[in-house]
Amino acid sequence: MSTSRKGIRPIRVLPAGFLAVILLGAALLCLPGATVGPGRMRFFDALFTAVSATCVTGLVVVDTGTYFTGFGQAIVLAMIQLGGLGFMTVAAALFSLTRRRVSLRERMVLAESFGEERLQGVLRLSRAAAAVTLMIEGIGAALLAVRFVPQFGWGQGIWCAVFHSVSAFCNAGFDLMGSYRSLTGYTGDWLVNLVIIALIALGGVGFSVLLRLGKRRLNLHARLVLMATPVLLLGGGILITLLEYDNPATMGTLSAGEKWLAGLFQSATLRTAGFNTIDQFGQRETTKLLGVLLMLVGGAPAGTAGGLKITTLMVLFLTVRQFLRGRSETTAFGRTLPQETVRRSLCIVALGLALLLGVTVAISLIEEGKPGGDLPFLDQLFEATSAMCTVGLSTGLTAVGTDATRALLCLLMFAGRVGLLTLALSLVDGRAQPLIRYPQEDVLVG
Repeated sequence: MSTSRKGIRPIRVLPAGFLAVILLGAALLCLPGATVGPGRMRFFDALFTAVSATCVTGLVVVDTGTYFTGFGQAIVLAMIQLGGLGFMTVAAALFSLTRRRVSLRERMVLAESFGEERLQGVLRLSRAAAAVTLMIEGIGAALLAVRFVPQFGWGQGIWCAVFHSVSAFCNAGFDLMGSYRSLTGYTGDWLVNLVIIALIALGGVGFSVLLRLGKRRLNLHARLVLMATPVLLLGGGILITLLEYDNPATMGTLSAGEKWLAGLFQSATLRTAGFNTIDQFGQRETTKLLGVLLMLVGGAPAGTAGGLKITTLMVLFLTVRQFLRGRSETTAFGRTLPQETVRRSLCIVALGLALLLGVTVAISLIEEGKPGGDLPFLDQLFEATSAMCTVGLSTGLTAVGTDATRALLCLLMFAGRVGLLTLALSLVDGRAQPLIRYPQEDVLVG
């Protein structure tokens, strides 16, 4: 894991590590024992599945529950766990167990993966994140087993409970229910819905927030995340329910209580989880557009969720608000945010929107006139947003799209999980630039 002084830069280790996990996972899925029936999985399909699992997305080209054997499902689950927790966090936990010394460069990579600027305490943070993850996933599995064991029996019931608990906390959205059903068979099941919602929310707030819960004083990051999360969850749930309340293709046939439960679940899963209890294709256009916006917001940094991130958009919102008030600094809760944070937020949003729109247009051109894939532009935008924000909800494009379209979706999933800014910075020259200051001159904008 260590690298020489002249070796790979720490910011490049994360993309390289995720790529290594993806390639290894794809190779394992191509083994004869990984799939049901004769023959092996097509490598490109295995690669797409590995990207989706490692990038905790949930878009699939084969049904996970019926296509893979127990061995294949275990490979998918391992990739989900590595992708959600972070391969460097898993490595640090293993280093602690084996008492292996962690080098300075490895600490720098760990700090980068958690979004921490200080190296002090980063090992303790990684160990705590691993422990909290296993504890939450264990509790979630125990609660889901209450429903799944009576339905599937002890062996399969426990396996389903563990798989769906890990998949939910890691915001992955992979399921074992078969026939691409996801959780549509549990639309009115309060236990399954509330447990999955809780797991999604806990994974989505990020490890840095989870590990600060219960402390007397929360930092600004945690306060922003904890303020925005319930507003987005409940607000999104109310809007979705009102929009789909009488839609026979989604909620129209449900009872009043089930409609509100389905709306809340849809709001939670749009925040980058990927499970669904209602038909995504049958939603109204306005609901799909709302879904695109919620997916773009996503969850919090340094966690299992994707999207542009809550804090990124909160920083820009606060900056605009302060500008309109005639103030030059961005402040929140009595604290001033550094201008570097504002610039990073602006770069993330600009890169994300440019990549999303560019790939969506490319997909539209590729699929034009193709049977099945020539969907309305909003459906293609929904699918592309789902990929880049590592959500996993689908309007059907992934299943019927060409390999070229799926390759573009893989690119979006990888960029979304590694981080748009991290990936961009890893591709540019890392040499220090000369400290030159040029004369200032204004331009007209707006």
